[in-house]
Amino acid sequence: MKFYRLTFLASLFLTGVMLLLIYVFDEAKHYFSNSDWQFFGTMLISSIALLIINYVVVDFLFNFYGKRQIRKISTILPEELTDEDNDLNFKELGQRVSDLNLKNTTEIDTMKEMETYRKEYMGNISHEMKTPLFTIQGYVDTLLEGGVENLAIRDKYLERIDKSVERLLNIVKDLDMINQFESGEIILTKSRFDLNHLIRELIDILDLEAQKKNTRIVLQTSSNQIFVIADKQKISQVLINLISNAIYYSNRESATVTVKTKVQNQKILVEVEDNGMGIKPEMLHRIFERFYRIESSRNRNDGGSGLGLAIVKHILEAHQENISVESTYLEGTRFSFSLQKAI
Repeated sequence: MKFYRLTFLASLFLTGVMLLLIYVFDEAKHYFSNSDWQFFGTMLISSIALLIINYVVVDFLFNFYGKRQIRKISTILPEELTDEDNDLNFKELGQRVSDLNLKNTTEIDTMKEMETYRKEYMGNISHEMKTPLFTIQGYVDTLLEGGVENLAIRDKYLERIDKSVERLLNIVKDLDMINQFESGEIILTKSRFDLNHLIRELIDILDLEAQKKNTRIVLQTSSNQIFVIADKQKISQVLINLISNAIYYSNRESATVTVKTKVQNQKILVEVEDNGMGIKPEMLHRIFERFYRIESSRNRNDGGSGLGLAIVKHILEAHQENISVESTYLEGTRFSFSLQKAI
């Protein structure tokens, strides 16, 4: 058994106290022999005094040796457990260890999620770029092997190469835009403009695309002119993405895409609604993720980057606004968001 000097001194002290109490009891017996209640009262007071003394001494010993042991092991503990206060007890140390363990567990879970996201993200980028790159490679090989001599083949293949290169550029441009949004590098250039006028211009631009899908685009508004404060160029991109998606997924012989604008107090509510194929409920919470596709084959054939809705979400968040979606599978989808009303 290891000898501790402080423990020995405490034992001597307690032994002396107990001997003192025995002496007090003996004297009390002579002085209060004719009065039992005085004798027992003295015993009670003495017992309470002994209890208090024992508690103080034992508590002191536990704290002293506990802190001493903590100081010994502090050299192998993380600094964040001991750097704030060197005068720790075991209870406080245990709480700090528990908090650190919870923090580390959370960080590990976050790192695992980020690693999974990174792998999925890199896989998506690789997949998106692989298709146009292989297409370009195939056409170039054909031209190098003699196809360039045939003017009809040359012109057709060069046109397809141009489309594939354009798709690659769109993917890179969209990725760069999302990264800039996430890093806070893009500054909005807000101005006052007529939202309905902008929507009519975009409908004219997308009309040919809509005709190919036998789709009609209409504007429903509560007022002929509705002015907002926003970044016009980026709101144009939001509307183009939403309307184009509605056209791509029309999936009906005679489809309709309806853009609605309505004044709501100090906000302007914008809705883009279609009567197309809709979105399955289990997919709704993922549609704003990068590269997530509701129907991959259709979107790839149309040449989309798979980043449109992710860009829409980032642009509206930069305007301190949110976008919501409601959809009934095989019946239609409605996207809605708000913009600041111009005074």
